[in-house]
Amino acid sequence: MSKRFFDLKIDVYVPGRWYLAEPAHLNGQEVDDIWAFIQGKPVELRERLRIPLFKPGKPLDIEFAGAGQTPIVSARAAAVFRDMASSDVQLFPVEVEGQSEPYFLLNVAREIRCIDDAACEEARRWTPEDGRPDRVEQYQVVSGLRIDPSKTGDARVFRLWGYHPPLIVHETIKEALERTGIAGGRFDEV
Repeated sequence: MSKRFFDLKIDVYVPGRWYLAEPAHLNGQEVDDIWAFIQGKPVELRERLRIPLFKPGKPLDIEFAGAGQTPIVSARAAAVFRDMASSDVQLFPVEVEGQSEPYFLLNVAREIRCIDDAACEEARRWTPEDGRPDRVEQYQVVSGLRIDPSKTGDARVFRLWGYHPPLIVHETIKEALERTGIAGGRFDEV
């Protein structure tokens, strides 16, 4: 099996695209720990969330809501993740403002230590001297991200240990999403 991986990002160049605000509870109250959805760990969600629009526009199949970068996907994108990476992700139904079609919060429930420090343009970790003992050994800066595919095992979708923003997908996931004609996702090889 090929070992090519991609960072799934938002495509900000879709003309007239919408932007989603932070997920909230149905009563409008903010979610306490919105960052839990980018940690690469399973989460427990007891109630359906509502995703307000930050800026109305063309609905997308893949969007990252608010500053928390919480992935929100359409039913057809969710089907790809469900069918091809069910052990790597959790899909929670959400209500997107103004949409009758189903959408899902995509929580990547797998984290892998596989950044190839030497192959990245820059990979700098927190040290004890930085005064952040809670972050020591995690990544402070990563540019020109490259991973070591030999450390990914059978993973199809995952977050990176020590550097959670990237959402990494195997090339088979990328290709399946592209075949469905998804709008809103951009893939950068890592």
